[in-house]
Amino acid sequence: MELGDLKTFAAVARSGGITRAAEELNTVQSNVTQRVKALEAEIGTPLFERHSRGMTLTGAGKRLLPYAQRMAALSREAVLAARDDGEPKGPLAIGSMETTAAVRLPPLLADFHRRCPAVRLSLRTAPTADLVASVLEGALDGAFVAGPIAHDDLTATSAFREELVLVSARRWASLAELRAGTPESGPTALVFRTGCTYRQRLEQIFVEFGWPSAARFELGTLDGMIGCVAADMGVTLLPRAVVERSAMNGTVSIHNLSASHARVETLFIQRRTGHQSSALAGFAACLKTDEDVIAA
Repeated sequence: MELGDLKTFAAVARSGGITRAAEELNTVQSNVTQRVKALEAEIGTPLFERHSRGMTLTGAGKRLLPYAQRMAALSREAVLAARDDGEPKGPLAIGSMETTAAVRLPPLLADFHRRCPAVRLSLRTAPTADLVASVLEGALDGAFVAGPIAHDDLTATSAFREELVLVSARRWASLAELRAGTPESGPTALVFRTGCTYRQRLEQIFVEFGWPSAARFELGTLDGMIGCVAADMGVTLLPRAVVERSAMNGTVSIHNLSASHARVETLFIQRRTGHQSSALAGFAACLKTDEDVIAA
């Protein structure tokens, strides 16, 4: 059983399709398809169900996935452990939510680069669910995700405390006006793709507001999200710090929410077991040193 086939299988399972997996693995779609078929032929049973919406795991695929994730993580850890002589250097793969990367991470990453210039840091943005899966399978060394996170194989450190706000076009001066001036089904929810914790919270808010059937429109970038809100295409849920620091801040209205909806903690997660590289230890040290600034 080829390790490359297992890594490809895990990527397809995580992304739900050949195209996204190929983009993540930086390869062509035909290579991904070939590896998945080779693994299915070796095992002797289909691992995916193919349909118009993408690919989902069969029962056999679900049973294989945790083993594939562990083998991929062990392979990467073995290489890093062998090369690690105690000095922070080499590759370090960190994941983050789009909103956190845009506002919170630049000063932290700059500080880390000054302290550990020999580390080759890479940053990947994705929804929380995808980031958690990537850390578990070893594709990422650590990631900033929306809490709470409870998983036996992960450790979580508080990194940032955010206040979430509802963001609408400028013409809606209050939530009362927004609720009174929109159709019974509610405004369109502008969201990141499935797996985003902020999306889940916005959908809960819409249910409480009596808008469970409101339309959803997925966007891939933070600037695109705020721009569409400013154009009165719909509303979204974002950290206050993200909106206030945006160049388009003056073109939207910010609406306060109850504490139960507004409070969210961003956590830095790592695998509980396995080798912690000197590069990752150095990054975690920067996070602790900047704790007072980060918590603000």
